[in-house]
Amino acid sequence: MSTMENDTMTDTTTTTTTTSGTARHRHEAGPAIAILRGGTGEHVEDVIRTLVDAGVRAIEITTNTPRWREGIAWGAAEYGTAAAIGVGTVLDTRQLDEAAAAGATFAVSPHTDAAIGERAHERGLGWYPGAATPTEIVRAWQLGARAVKVFPAAQLGGPAFLKQVLAPLDFVDVIPTGGIGVDDACDYLDAGAVAVGLGSPLVGDALTSGDLDALRARAERLVAAVHR
Repeated sequence: MSTMENDTMTDTTTTTTTTSGTARHRHEAGPAIAILRGGTGEHVEDVIRTLVDAGVRAIEITTNTPRWREGIAWGAAEYGTAAAIGVGTVLDTRQLDEAAAAGATFAVSPHTDAAIGERAHERGLGWYPGAATPTEIVRAWQLGARAVKVFPAAQLGGPAFLKQVLAPLDFVDVIPTGGIGVDDACDYLDAGAVAVGLGSPLVGDALTSGDLDALRARAERLVAAVHR
């Protein structure tokens, strides 16, 4: 077993209890992760501020978002430990190094790449690799994932799929992402997820149009639901 696998098995992250009564690890900054993708780059800081003010404490900025490095650096400097600012769509170790230098505390990929996981471990970042099948999910966990990004969650079968997968894999912490709406988030948490990742259903066109009022309303509704 590798060093990363040993670290995963002995992780002492604070736990909480789901509605089913099973103790689960929670994402370091709360049960909802906002995913910022695309846009013009002009509104990144305003979107981050609006989300954090509304109570969202984990924000992922993807590498195909204009000014993603600047956004991570600004968020990390502005909020410190009050909110976790991470990087998404990490496809190689170079992107991970750039994100770590900017102040990211976690890294998310659409796939599982052992080299990215090793580098994340070396840089002290939480690693959330993408996986879909039970085989992929277990392998990602064995490679040292802090939690496994189950993607694309809605297309795989939603909360029902997640519940079935976690019946035999209840030792794995998972973060479903992809097609999850603001009003669906609690269903995934009830199915056993440690957190959920929400992109366009939460962010909407705020990164393009700068519509922050609508974003705030959706974010507040999400926070109220997941902290019920």
